[in-house]
Amino acid sequence: MKSLRFISAEAFVSNAEFARKNLGAVAHDLFPLLFKASYLLEQGEVIHDLVENWPLFDFNMGKLLGATMDYQEDLSHRTCSVCLESCLTGLRDYVLNQSSPYMKKLKVVDLTGIKDVEVQFCKCKKTMGRWARTQLLSKLCSELLVYLQQAQCNPGTFEISINVLIDLFVTERNYELVVQALLKKCSCPLKICCVAFRSDNLTLQKFFYIIKLTDPSLLRKLEIVHNVHLEMEHLEMLFNSIHFPLLMSLTLPARTFNVRRFTATDEQMLANVGEKMGEMTQLTELSMSFSILTGRIQKLLSPLKTPLKMLDVSNCSLNHADMAFLANSFHANHLEALDLSGHDIPELYPSTFFRLLSHCSSVLRSLTLEDCNIQDTHVNMLILGLSPCQKLQEFKFIGNPLSSQALKHLFTFFCELPMLKNVEFPVPRDCYPVGITYPIDDSSLCRFDHQKYERVAEELNLILLQANREDVKASTPLFGSYDAAVQETNNELGAYLIKSFKETLEKFTTSFNKTS
Repeated sequence: MKSLRFISAEAFVSNAEFARKNLGAVAHDLFPLLFKASYLLEQGEVIHDLVENWPLFDFNMGKLLGATMDYQEDLSHRTCSVCLESCLTGLRDYVLNQSSPYMKKLKVVDLTGIKDVEVQFCKCKKTMGRWARTQLLSKLCSELLVYLQQAQCNPGTFEISINVLIDLFVTERNYELVVQALLKKCSCPLKICCVAFRSDNLTLQKFFYIIKLTDPSLLRKLEIVHNVHLEMEHLEMLFNSIHFPLLMSLTLPARTFNVRRFTATDEQMLANVGEKMGEMTQLTELSMSFSILTGRIQKLLSPLKTPLKMLDVSNCSLNHADMAFLANSFHANHLEALDLSGHDIPELYPSTFFRLLSHCSSVLRSLTLEDCNIQDTHVNMLILGLSPCQKLQEFKFIGNPLSSQALKHLFTFFCELPMLKNVEFPVPRDCYPVGITYPIDDSSLCRFDHQKYERVAEELNLILLQANREDVKASTPLFGSYDAAVQETNNELGAYLIKSFKETLEKFTTSFNKTS
């Protein structure tokens, strides 16, 4: 529902020429209202001029686009390219504009509230993701500095100092541009303040260099993901050389740890890494997927002084001792998100897992159990374990060998979980050819009876519909959930993988020729 004020604001900004001409007569406290109305209508020119003449002390995108009394809809998930580019160029021109009727009060710009989602509702259908926002802001900061050095500006321009809070996303392709912007931060009126940092497709040398430039003392979230070959010794080096006092969330790349080749030195190194993480008193989210951590979870997590709220140890080859530690640790009662994918839970540690589930049931919001060998015979026990999880909002269990009948049984139960919003379920086993083995390899993943699957999916959605649970979204993303960062940079990631494959092939050929 829109208030009369918001309807009036829409009418005002709908005529861009009129709105821009009369902006000088608008009261300061109406700027946030006009900004949201302009964003909704994708009035790029009006957005630019509003930001260029912003009369307030702060500019917080999350709050400006979030639910308000005048218009309850949250627009922060609309990463409209037209709107965001207008916003950032308007910020640059705020610094350069010497004829603004308003005194320059702006001190903080917060861009961290923007949410990247799969489905966009903007009319232009063109999004500006986290990587592109990083690219554009860095470019504008560098250009602004060059312009100020070359042009004769008002002396007051050099006194402007605006902290721009942003979640940076750096890859090989935008690395140099971001480095230049961070190096010149002190001289630039727009000062990039990195709150969250994601690094993909970057050499270790470049990663270590740029992470120091970001001012790690401000970092709340650090994601080191694809094609950053960080191993345990590098992680120890990172933690020994840089302090992260505010870090709340840490994501490590695949194969950071591999206990199968551990020496006595490696055991001590692992203990040191655990102790360093223990010094991060704000750390509540930890992702270490696709590492081999068999029997070492306790050594790594026991030094932590703050309970974890999110833990991803998918495909980490955990044994019974690891699961027992998790179930009995003080983390268990605080886990809001848990990913144990890739472990044969029913075979290895069924009772211990359900003990862990019971401990976190009062707070658990997201549970992922993909490729866990959950079969029809385990469904009743799973339902029993999930029943106390009344705050569960998301359950993902792709890749488990469950029949259509078992899925119907589960979906009937899902209707009883009041907070549930998202379910990712597997293709039923009876849709695949007889004799299919699990986990299913990529080459066989799509070789199922698609018509039968569609019929089953309709029946499952009908179960939700009949229980008045249209609010639950059920899907089968065969190749994983949507990842905005991967989606935005998949061309670069693909090119890197092809290059790596080519180099490996060349090395193999060279070695083979030498031995021939």
